[in-house]
Amino acid sequence: MGLRVNDLKVYYQTLRGEVKALDGVTFAVGDGEILGLAGESGCGKTTLGKSLIRMDGRMRHTGGTVELDGAELPIGDDRRMNRFRFSEVSIIPQYAMSAMNPTRKIGKMVADLLESRGLRYRNLAGELERRLDLVELPREVLGSYPLELSGGMKQRMVMVISTLLDPSLLIADEITSALDVSTQKAVARTLVGFRDRGFVRSVIFITHDISLTYQIADTIMVMYAGKVAEKARADVIVNAPRHPYTKLLISSLPEVGVRYADRKLAGIPGSPPSLLDPPTGCRFRDRCPLAHDKCAEEPPAVEVEPDHFVACWKA
Repeated sequence: MGLRVNDLKVYYQTLRGEVKALDGVTFAVGDGEILGLAGESGCGKTTLGKSLIRMDGRMRHTGGTVELDGAELPIGDDRRMNRFRFSEVSIIPQYAMSAMNPTRKIGKMVADLLESRGLRYRNLAGELERRLDLVELPREVLGSYPLELSGGMKQRMVMVISTLLDPSLLIADEITSALDVSTQKAVARTLVGFRDRGFVRSVIFITHDISLTYQIADTIMVMYAGKVAEKARADVIVNAPRHPYTKLLISSLPEVGVRYADRKLAGIPGSPPSLLDPPTGCRFRDRCPLAHDKCAEEPPAVEVEPDHFVACWKA
C-alpha cells in the first residue's frame, strides 16, 4: 500500500515566530518505489524526512495526516511513534557518526537496539552477518568502534543497522553528501539492492544531487519553500520538466563535454523566501521568469499527465 501523505504541515518554533517548514505537502510513495526528494537547502526536505519518524523538540505537527500501509502514523506523539520506528519506518541520517556512539563497539550498539525493540541479538546474528557480507563489510566490524571505520564503511554499517528489521519505509537523508564520487555510487547501488532484495519496500532518497537521484530513483519530487513544486517519473523530471523552478534547477547542472569557458554555468537568481513570513500566492514568483498577475494566488498541484503533478499556473 505504501506511504500516503496528505496536506502535511510541520512548523518550527523559534523566538521570532513559527517557521513554516512544511506547509501543506501532499504526495504518495508506492510499494517498491524509490522517491528522490530534491530542492535547495531550506526547502523542507530534511524536515519532511524527520517528521515521518521522529520530530525534534522545536518541530510541531500542525496539520495533515501520514499513512503507512493503511495505518495512520501518530507523528505528533513521540511516545506512540516509538513502536513504528525501525520496524515500520527507519532512517539513515545524513552523517553516519550521528547514528553511532563512538565509545561503544558496533556489535553492542546493534544488540542494544534490538533489545529496545524486544528482540534478541542471537536470533538475528545470522541475518546481520549475511547483510554485512552483502555490503562487503568484514564481520570483524562488529567488534570495532565506529572511529575505526572509514566514512564509506560507517555509512554502509548504518544502512545495515537501519534496515535489519525490514522496515516498510526507509528514509535516506543526504547519505552520500560527505562521500567521494566512487563511494557515493557504491552506497547508492547498495540502497537499490536493499529494495530489490525486499529488505525495505519503499525508499525516500533525500539529496541535493539530482544527477545521482536520476540514476537510482523511480520518481523525483522537487520541493520549494515548504511546498511541492513538481513530482513525476525521474526521466520526465530530468528531460521534460514543466515547473519553472524545476527547469532552472535542471539547467543549472553542469553538462558533460560542455566548455564553460565558452558558456557560463548559470544559477537561479535571487534566494528562497523566508518561511517565517512566506509570501502569498506562488512562493517562487519573485524568482520566476514566467511570473504574472495570477501568481499572486497559490497554484494547486495539477496532474498534467498521468502521475505528473505540477503546482504552476502556466504548467
